[in-house]
Amino acid sequence: MNGKRFIAFLGIVVILFGVIAWTSPSLVKGVRLGLDLKGGFEVLYEAKTFEEGEEVTPALLKETQRSLEKRINSTGVAEPDITTEGTNRIRVKLAGVEDEEEVRQMLAKPVRLTFRGPDGKVELEGKDFKRGGANVVRNEMNQPIVSIELVDADKFQEITGRLAKMPQGQNYLAIYLDEEELSRPSVTQAIPGGSATITGQYTLTEATDLANLINLGALPLELTEIYTTSIGATLGMSSLNDTVKAGIWGSLLVLLFLVAIYRIPGIVASISVITYTWLLILVFNLLDVTLTLPGIAAFVLGIGMAVDANIITYERIKEEMRSGKSILSSLKAGSKNSLRTIMDANITSIIANIVIYYIGNGAIRGFALTMILSILVSILTNIFFSRFLITLIIRSNVFKKPTYYGVKESEIREL
Repeated sequence: MNGKRFIAFLGIVVILFGVIAWTSPSLVKGVRLGLDLKGGFEVLYEAKTFEEGEEVTPALLKETQRSLEKRINSTGVAEPDITTEGTNRIRVKLAGVEDEEEVRQMLAKPVRLTFRGPDGKVELEGKDFKRGGANVVRNEMNQPIVSIELVDADKFQEITGRLAKMPQGQNYLAIYLDEEELSRPSVTQAIPGGSATITGQYTLTEATDLANLINLGALPLELTEIYTTSIGATLGMSSLNDTVKAGIWGSLLVLLFLVAIYRIPGIVASISVITYTWLLILVFNLLDVTLTLPGIAAFVLGIGMAVDANIITYERIKEEMRSGKSILSSLKAGSKNSLRTIMDANITSIIANIVIYYIGNGAIRGFALTMILSILVSILTNIFFSRFLITLIIRSNVFKKPTYYGVKESEIREL
């Protein structure tokens, strides 16, 4: 029975390492890299209001930031890093952009969405619509139409009532993007309630584009590009390779130290740390996390914290063994006494990084998010999984001597 536990330990390790070796190449390839690693470009904008004499408020700046994020996401560029600076500036960082000039033109163009009557008067603009209030629905004929919701229902009713009285052919509310007319829906009656539908011979794609334009197109502020900086992927990959090599060599030295000092527990710790590293990369892929240089620093720091969790546990086990307890009793007592210390440290770190994530931005948030994920995965692998493996070995009675666990016979005190 005892021998079966050791066979079970070997089986778990062999299967686990087989899975790690089989999946690691695709997992590493699937990690999304940030601007500093993958290359891309950075643009700094200065914001000003459309109306003369209006001030750029923090609320307007934040709203413009959110609108830019939505607009960039709609182009397929993932994980844009957009932050506000000072009182009137916005910094945009985009990684892995294939056509830089196209995206820059899209961002720099002072887009303004307006709804105009037949006399050319601007009746409605982007701020008159509820955020996210435009959606694609289907009418009784199963044709795609656009439903809209407005902020001021009375204003909309007055406008539609006035236009509905216009002669046929002039009772419309044209939709403009800057000076380009996109659509000219007719108004046949006053529309109460602040909601309406825009009908026409739209395809599903055209209706979706129009709804997205109403939701995302009108920026509260006009943006002027101050400067732009391109970051080549070659420089990014060079930094990545250097950082990864340093992390691998540092981790190998630490694992060798664990094996030299703690013997069998050191081997178990090495297995759990390797598992932790693989599982964390898997989590990055599943959650589509963008990895930056600060994130890699947090990754390596997480490995250090994972090693630390094992060291705390094994030092407590060694203390129990030196007091004269059996190896199994030492495992139970040492694991119990170390758990609270490790969990207190991990929970404190999680709380600190949650605060950093919510008050920080850009690379700081990436560092905090990586640390939070690292700690959660470390609890799973370097506390529970590690103890499960060491328990299998100790209960198998294959390694009975204290020296196998880093304790000399001369250090053991009699009870």
